[in-house]
Parts: sequence; C-alpha cells; structure tokens
Amino acid sequence: MRAVTISGPGPSGKLSISSLNHPNAGQSDVVITVAAAGVNRADLLQRAGYYPPPANAPDWPGLEISGTVKRVGHGVSRWRAGDRVVALLEGGGYAEEVAVRETQVLPVPDGMDLVDAAALPEAACTVWNNLVDVGGLRPGEWVLVHGGSGGIGSIAIQVAKALGAHVATTAGGPERAARCAELGADVVVDHRQEDFVEVVQAATDGRGADVVLDLLGGGALGDNVRVLARGGRLVVIGMQQGRRGELDLSALLARRGTISGTLLRSRPPEEKARIVADTEQHLWPLFATGRVRPVIHARIPFAEAQSAHDLLESGEAFGKVLLVP
Repeated sequence: MRAVTISGPGPSGKLSISSLNHPNAGQSDVVITVAAAGVNRADLLQRAGYYPPPANAPDWPGLEISGTVKRVGHGVSRWRAGDRVVALLEGGGYAEEVAVRETQVLPVPDGMDLVDAAALPEAACTVWNNLVDVGGLRPGEWVLVHGGSGGIGSIAIQVAKALGAHVATTAGGPERAARCAELGADVVVDHRQEDFVEVVQAATDGRGADVVLDLLGGGALGDNVRVLARGGRLVVIGMQQGRRGELDLSALLARRGTISGTLLRSRPPEEKARIVADTEQHLWPLFATGRVRPVIHARIPFAEAQSAHDLLESGEAFGKVLLVP
C-alpha cells in the first residue's frame, strides 16, 4: 500500500510517498480502507521531530481517518466489511489502509460525506473530553475557545453552543472572526487587534469565562488566568506559544481557579475507549442532525502532503485540512 512517510526530522520536504506492507488485523482490530486522513498540528510536530509516536504505533503520521471496513479480527463483533466508519489512531493514518482497535472506531454519522467525516475523530473526542469531562462545562456558562478557526476550535464553538453555553472565541482578522460568528460564537475577539481579556470581561459584565479551552500554552498562561471567572477552569491542550509561562499564583487563588493539561494520543487504550464511547453517545446525535458540522478547508491528495502541511503551518486554513489517497 502507499503511505506518506517521514524521511527524517525537518520541514515538509521530509514527507514522501512510500510503499509499505498492508496491516494485519489482530484479535480485536479493524482494518479500514482509508477515504481520507485528517491533518493535525501534532503531525507537524512529529514531522519536525518533536512529537514521536507512542510505542507500537506506526512511525508515519495521521491521528484520524475515515473509510470503509475491509476486514476484522476474530474477536470483533460490532463491525463488518463494508461499514462506513471513522477512527481515532495513535498514528499511521496517512496510508491507504490502517489497523485500529475496534474500541476506537465509530460509525460515520448519518447523512455525512465519507471523506469529510475524517475531520471528526480527533476534534470531537478532544472537544468532548476537554470541554465536558475535564472542563465541566454546563449550560449557561461562558467558555472561551482559543483558535476558533481551527479544526478543533470550529467544532468546539458549535458543540458548546449546542450544549447551551455562551461562547467567546479568538481568531486572526475580521474575515475569520466573521466566520466564527457564523458558527455560533457570541463574542469573537480579533487577536490581532484586541485584547481577549478585556473583550471577554466586558461581554460577561466583569465575570469572566467559566472554561477556557487553550491551544496556546505558555505565552497565554497569565492572560488565561486573568480571564477566568470565580471557580473557572483552564484546560490546556496545546503549546503554540511555547512550553513555559509565568503564573501569578495569587491571581489563580483569588479566582479559586484550576488548570488542567491533557493529551489524547498517549492515553492508554481503556481511557481512549471510554472517551470514544462517550463522544459517540453525546456528540454523534449532533452530527447526525446537522447541528454540528465539520468545517473543511481543503481536500489534498496524498502526493501533495507537503502542501497540506505547509497550508496548516501557514495559519491560513479555516477548519480542517484533509489528505485523500
């Protein structure tokens, strides 16, 4: 089979097409013919040499795919050949076929295009786990979603609104801000022109955000604490502005705030199984009814994987970039 592999740490030019053996199905595995693979910032970090795959995972990138079941292991009961599915992976999604534990496979939501569905697994599981499981978001609360124009942010805005929350988000430039508002954000901060702490505090009459979903990391740590409401929860899921930041503990204590940091890729299988099951139970009905939809910026052939990485790295993509075999 063909796969997009990494010849060594470095820029997108390190990506190339290789010929690899087809995957085997273990006792509890599902082998899927890939229709599309989602491109995530974790893939860019892996290519650059900063985010190696977990033990026993394929060493080529790709954390989520959509496709059709080709065959299943002897212990698999839910899935059968021909089923339209999506899957959450530890790696290896940039390939024509993948093998994955059956507990990390979900059905394509009713009425959704098979290729577009590749945008769901990583974003949906990340949003549900971090907004609700970790962040404890409740109806009527305010949530600040950083990076509302990204693959995760565009889903997070829609999910939070569907759950009955008030949503503030950040985006770069008026056009991207307007598109975030179209997705349902009540308040959009153009981070190129505005201070998100001031805007969110004004919008909430000085109360602040109950939950902050943060992709920025160290560079935004101080401001994220300043924007928290009393009892607010800061959930850090990315480090686009660095690994280290300065924290004023007195500000955190005064707000009775909490800071949590999570990763999805390195979770043990039983935790991933629970997150996938919870995501299917709570979010899949929203996708099936169209209340939440993936935002697709581009579908790019495997042979142009370098362009896909360059596009995501440029910050110009709105929503998800997909690779198609």
